[in-house]
Amino acid sequence: MGSELRGHSRNNQRQKAKNGLDPVVTDGASSSSSSFSKLELVQKAFMAPFSHKKSDSTRILSDLAPVIMTPRMMNSASTVSSKSPASITGSTISRSRMDFASLGRAPLRLGLGSKRITSGDLQIFEATEELLEAEVPEPEGVASNVSLLRGFNATIPSAEQSKTRRRQMRNVETPRLGLKKLGMSARGLLTDEEDHEGQSVASEDDVVVVRHTPAGQKKSRESLSATKKLGKEELARQSEEIMLDKENIHVKRSLINNEIKEITHKIQALDDIRAKLEQDLLKLQEEELELDDELEGVKERIKYEQASGQKSVGAIKNLHLLPSSRRRKGPAFLPSEHDELPPGVAFMTLDSHTTPITALDFSEPYGTLVSASQEDAQPRVWDLLSGDEIGRLRGHIGAVHCLQVEDHVCLTGGADGNVRLWDLRRVNDADGWSEGEMVNLSDVPEEDEKGGELVEYPNGIRASEDDSLHKDGTCARLLEGHTQAVTALYFEDECLVTGASDKTLRQWDLTTGQCVMTMDILWAISHPANGTMSNPLASQSFPGSFSVQTPPYADGTRDIYEDFVGGVQFWGYGLVSGSGDGAVRMWDMRTGQAHRTLLGHTGPVTCLQFDEIHIASGSLDKTMRVWDLRMGGIFETIHYDHAVTALQFDSRKIVAATGENGVKIYNRTSTQQSTLLTNGHTKPVERLRYMDRYLVTGGRDAKLKIWSL
Repeated sequence: MGSELRGHSRNNQRQKAKNGLDPVVTDGASSSSSSFSKLELVQKAFMAPFSHKKSDSTRILSDLAPVIMTPRMMNSASTVSSKSPASITGSTISRSRMDFASLGRAPLRLGLGSKRITSGDLQIFEATEELLEAEVPEPEGVASNVSLLRGFNATIPSAEQSKTRRRQMRNVETPRLGLKKLGMSARGLLTDEEDHEGQSVASEDDVVVVRHTPAGQKKSRESLSATKKLGKEELARQSEEIMLDKENIHVKRSLINNEIKEITHKIQALDDIRAKLEQDLLKLQEEELELDDELEGVKERIKYEQASGQKSVGAIKNLHLLPSSRRRKGPAFLPSEHDELPPGVAFMTLDSHTTPITALDFSEPYGTLVSASQEDAQPRVWDLLSGDEIGRLRGHIGAVHCLQVEDHVCLTGGADGNVRLWDLRRVNDADGWSEGEMVNLSDVPEEDEKGGELVEYPNGIRASEDDSLHKDGTCARLLEGHTQAVTALYFEDECLVTGASDKTLRQWDLTTGQCVMTMDILWAISHPANGTMSNPLASQSFPGSFSVQTPPYADGTRDIYEDFVGGVQFWGYGLVSGSGDGAVRMWDMRTGQAHRTLLGHTGPVTCLQFDEIHIASGSLDKTMRVWDLRMGGIFETIHYDHAVTALQFDSRKIVAATGENGVKIYNRTSTQQSTLLTNGHTKPVERLRYMDRYLVTGGRDAKLKIWSL
């Protein structure tokens, strides 16, 4: 009796412990669910995928749908489910009743064992108002009629079960054919007979059962499909399954297309990031080149300051010639206010000329500028710091086609075939010439006698030999020798090289004023160094005067180009020239022979420049070509819409005048082009010269523009 009472009391305690777990009842749920505790409902929810009661698991999961289970809560639930009933009954559990929809939304505390879980642990953040007001984009195509659950069902592996079932339904029971053995032998694999030679081992899969028929009697075989009947219900089921599989394919296709689009967007974003990184890399490369030039400039400055304290030897009448600024590297000395100028803007205009500019050069930024124009025999000298005209260089008879300025020394070559050396320190307005007096191409001077002898120039213009030297002390030396207009010149130290329309190059000694060597371009054309004459202009003999019509400029105008030698430059004993036959020739100044000819241009070469590695040349064929001195071939060709009339380059950029109102700047690192137009010329640019961030251009509008780069 005592034992029965003890057992009855123990059952009552268990019943009370169960009643202590307040059941959570959902609205509209059946009465059977009220008998389960929260723990049992959670346990059933976890065990539902492993049970065969599909209806119960679906109901439990639908009840738990509003609840978001975090890994921490799942671990706690699994810990409690693994405990013994005694440990659970000994725990203190809250007895407040609530439904599953509010579970996790209030700061409730469920004491599962010693673990206390709050809503903060569940990390639930709801924004129902924002989500309801947000516009959800409608899907397109097949996905518009497919729900999220439908897309999930189309991607799970169980979607392939219907196909496997239909395949099995089409299998027909036939005698053993030994297909496995045939397949293995066809692939060259060893069969059981080859692995165990001398043994008679045969499996049922490899045995071919052949039914013997009486001799002379052949039995026709029935179709395999004739022995199998599926029935109307099975066929209808397969039809539905096939339609469902087709829908699954459409859903999968839509998902894959969306993934492809997403990948495409990611690739595009990565390409944009890569392009930006490449631009940053190019900027670093440009900065490195700039630092290299700055280092070279510092080294040149060290040499200059060391040599400035010594007395120059062999100077020309105390002119103290400096090394050529054409090969000077590094930043130039600029006023502090220059940094305040916006880049790419012409901030100053000089407009005293009345005809198109034919030549210009300056000593340094904000230094002394010398410019010449058509039908004007007197180049003008400017103070770039103030923008005022200092004076004019009077002495040439005819227009000046080329000039070069180094410090206070200027050399000019004119249509009279003469080269004059000027000391710019002596230029002033009160120089003995009458105000406003000019000598133009149309002017023919009167006969001047000196000692009863008349000096007649080869071009028919006569003047006294030393008359201009007496009248103007600015001209320090007169170099005569060319029979036609001097169109190109370059000097460095006491050496000068000139090119003229008489189709010759001459080397001069500025100390004595004597012509040291004459190089005949016509002889070089008839005796090419390369042994070939593939240039289309090389076969022309160029008799008499040279004259070519230029391609139309951007404004539609044309001009007559008569400069047979478009440009010259030397470095040490190496001389480079560009001529009217479209060839760029490399000469040895020790022998006077052309040892290499670079062919590629189809029009006269109008300008050129070279450094240690490359030669850049511009032509009337609307191209600018960069040649590799190491290989002797074309390194790069840049095409323009109009003829190239002037260029200058350094390690980072090439600045060119290309028959347009703007100045073209080609970035050698990024191969990108830009154009300077702001407050620029109103007619095509003809000539240019720059140092560091300071650029001077002259155009067909007879104006000079000063730019900040």
